[in-house]
Amino acid sequence: MDLSGLAARWRAQALALLLIGASAGHALAAGSEAATAGGQWVHALATFGEPKYRRGLSHFDYVNPEAPKGGVLHLSNPDRRTSFDKYNPFTIKGNAPAGLMIFMFETLAVMSGDELSTMYGLLAEEMRIAPDKSSITFRLHPRARFANGDAVTAADVAHSFEMLKSKGADPTTQTRLAGAKRATVLDERTIRFDLQDRSNDAIFNLGTRLPVFSRKWGQGPDGKAKPLDEIVTDYPVTSGPYTIALADSGRRLELVRNPDYWARELGVRRGQFNFDRVVYRYYQDGAVGMEAFKAGEFDLIQEYSARRWARQHAGPKWRDGRIVKRDIVNGFGAGLYAYQLNLRRPLFQDPRVRRALGYTYDFEALNNYRQYKRTYSLFANSGFAATGMPGPGELALLEPFRAELPREVFGPAWEPPRTDAGPGALRENLLKARALLEEAGWKVAADGVLRSARGAAFEFEYLDDSPPGRAEAVWQRNLDKLGIRMKVRQVDYAVYIKRLEAFDFDMIGIRTIDFTLPPVGDLKDQYNSKGADMPGSNNYSGIRSAAVDRLLDTMENAQTFDQLRDASRALDRVIMHGDYQIPALYSESFRVSHWDKFGIPATQPKFLSIDSGLEIWPVWVVTAWWSKDAARP
Repeated sequence: MDLSGLAARWRAQALALLLIGASAGHALAAGSEAATAGGQWVHALATFGEPKYRRGLSHFDYVNPEAPKGGVLHLSNPDRRTSFDKYNPFTIKGNAPAGLMIFMFETLAVMSGDELSTMYGLLAEEMRIAPDKSSITFRLHPRARFANGDAVTAADVAHSFEMLKSKGADPTTQTRLAGAKRATVLDERTIRFDLQDRSNDAIFNLGTRLPVFSRKWGQGPDGKAKPLDEIVTDYPVTSGPYTIALADSGRRLELVRNPDYWARELGVRRGQFNFDRVVYRYYQDGAVGMEAFKAGEFDLIQEYSARRWARQHAGPKWRDGRIVKRDIVNGFGAGLYAYQLNLRRPLFQDPRVRRALGYTYDFEALNNYRQYKRTYSLFANSGFAATGMPGPGELALLEPFRAELPREVFGPAWEPPRTDAGPGALRENLLKARALLEEAGWKVAADGVLRSARGAAFEFEYLDDSPPGRAEAVWQRNLDKLGIRMKVRQVDYAVYIKRLEAFDFDMIGIRTIDFTLPPVGDLKDQYNSKGADMPGSNNYSGIRSAAVDRLLDTMENAQTFDQLRDASRALDRVIMHGDYQIPALYSESFRVSHWDKFGIPATQPKFLSIDSGLEIWPVWVVTAWWSKDAARP
């Protein structure tokens, strides 16, 4: 397995582990429409500056408003789900089919794909934030309807909110909505959310991460709603453009476009959802899926492996143009791929030991297809990454914590060790690692094993839910040269999650979500001291730092772009120079092969998803492309 095998595994893990608050990191700046409205009704909320699209927008620039309707879109299972056994995507047990959140469920607002975290009303015609951010009120669109013809009411929104905050909902869903204290129905079309967390994370999560469904979904014979975790096989009653036409044995799902879809002419929906039918077919493994794609059983495939992209996405059908190979560049800041070290283990509490392990990781040897870049920052591929020496704004934030921080924090930004400078580069890195380990009291014994002064062997376990591959083998070989033993332990995915929740591991590989602005909610969950001893938190390394806590609070309360940037860069320096993890890789694009059956808008959004993942961003390929056959007379 080449390095990109890690990318495939960690992308899948990211959905399960770090989907909390993907629209986080918002700081509504003074001067934006939302901030200056002073409690006025607005059609959009921007993070900084004015929303790009004015009230009454005709369509987003990255769609074709005249896209023809018709045809069938064939898709495969986009992640590790190989079947489904329920239609409720908000509970822990079981697997819901892919596509429900894209094609069926709608939210009060949607994110624009060509702006920094700006949301526009969808089910909500207008929004109003209290001047002190103690609440946000939504006024529903008068035409909003569920697929059964019922009007979408404030009572339905309140019902959805209460159900998704209940114990029956999965923890991720509950956490997304934790910033709101209560929902109050003001009238049939108006609902107010009182906020216990007066942050823009809470506001944007309510707007873009609260799926709304009818009170009739899961209603029992007595007319009362069942608890959320007892709604399993009932088809969702939702307001989205598609409904379920057929579900076959948990392996095939067919969605049909609702010709009476209420928002088909709305500016935030015009030119989208162009296929008459969307068919998902599930395959047991990637090899079978690839052969099925080449046989024409489904229309597009996203590739995570650089080796497969180079070797398998080729052949007569690619050469003659029947299949198109496309790199779709995205503008997201790169989520962090890294091997997280558990500082709760005595072995990793010495920063010299952690830094030494970083010198043993040979990224250049693994990146043999040169399709990935080495992660250099908590905010790689964005302007929030620290560069050079700290600026005045960063220094003002860091100076109060100089005594507790490594001196490197006040010097040049962190850079990863490299092994491509020449044939002796790896050896030099290993010598640096050995020197650091000796400083920390670890020396190679007569038996060739690195041991502490008390004779304890230096060994640790890398926990994963996938089989080990070339990346682990190369790393183990380098560690062996220093007398270190890294054991690779593969466990079932359910066991893997349980062990992560209990922090029962030495080292794990984790990928965090991509972002437009630094996702403060996620970062707090990953690095705030409160989570270090909180089972189930995402503070996997067990970091406890007053400086980190203060910088996270500063990011959350930033009122200008410059304040957010300075705090982010300062945090970047503290985390990266703390050597809490060993960064791996990132990519600037999505790799997709597709059959030449699509019409494609002339303009691509800067921020997009493909056919799964973070549905709050435009899932551009499956929602804005159209069938060439539908365009023909």
